[in-house]
Amino acid sequence: MSSSILTEFGPPTFSIGSVQVRNPVVLAPMSGVTDVVFRRIASRLGAGLVVSEMVASRELATADDGARLRAEGSGVDVHVVQLAGRDPAWIAEASRVAVGSGAAIVDINMGCPAKKVVGGHGGSALLKDLDLAVRLVEAAVGAVDAPVTVKMRLGWDEGSIVAPELAARVEGVGAKLVTIHGRTRAQFYEGHADWSAIAAVKQRVTIPVVANGDLTTPQDAREMLAASGADAVMVGRGAQGRAWFPGQVAGYLETGVSPAAPSLGVQRALAVEHYEGLLGLYGRDVGVRHARKHLGWYLDAAAETSGRPLALEMKSAAMTARTPEDALAAFDRAVNDLEWRAAV
Repeated sequence: MSSSILTEFGPPTFSIGSVQVRNPVVLAPMSGVTDVVFRRIASRLGAGLVVSEMVASRELATADDGARLRAEGSGVDVHVVQLAGRDPAWIAEASRVAVGSGAAIVDINMGCPAKKVVGGHGGSALLKDLDLAVRLVEAAVGAVDAPVTVKMRLGWDEGSIVAPELAARVEGVGAKLVTIHGRTRAQFYEGHADWSAIAAVKQRVTIPVVANGDLTTPQDAREMLAASGADAVMVGRGAQGRAWFPGQVAGYLETGVSPAAPSLGVQRALAVEHYEGLLGLYGRDVGVRHARKHLGWYLDAAAETSGRPLALEMKSAAMTARTPEDALAAFDRAVNDLEWRAAV
């Protein structure tokens, strides 16, 4: 059953099948970004729903260690695993593995534009083969009792806008929600997402629709909902280095008040929590490499909060350090420098 449209300043009812979601703000699945540590933090800070990194269905079904880590969901209230692939049998088996490991929802990726994924005829390549796309959803729905959802783009290119048709067809075989990124695959991430184009999908289905693409401020969320008619919004790159951002968006939708960013001290503590969590998840050596980009994003967010430019050599020192001790020491120096310059 679809969620209700937002009232002037109040939380809507939002559910995915039998799963109740606390607010209409979803953290997007982002490869290399939405690890379980980041998702735990974002959930704790107010995101309505958080989604795992994209996981190759065959790798998860065959117990690949990397896939298992990407699908990890311990400590997340409502665990959602996103699967990629083009073989219904592997999608079905991976769905069973995900739900057996604690996933409450299985999401099927039909929107990733990456050449590696598309080259394997998965992700947004499925927008050129709607019959196969529907069979993948049928396979997942038949394999598990948990709700199955789908994330897609508008189409392969401007000449093949298929999202309304595909959304209606996957609803027909049991999908409980669709997320629409307001770009075609041909656009990759260029230009601006077309939120109004998502309205055509909303008009074709009765299940909830989530609008995705270019949500970078809390105010964007209201504009996105108004333009698309969607039931919820999805935050992607706007959350990089800002695990608190989805919660800020949810707060703004509920109250109409633009929330302030956390203090630099709080941001530092969250960054350290995430960093140390990655070391625990991947081990010391691999964790250091995974965490580098996150330290850079956290420093970018800290600079934005302070209103002062970030010293590039300080950022570089934090991102290129080879040990956790050196990385965190360099990170602290950079944040301390921002605090000092903001105070003078």
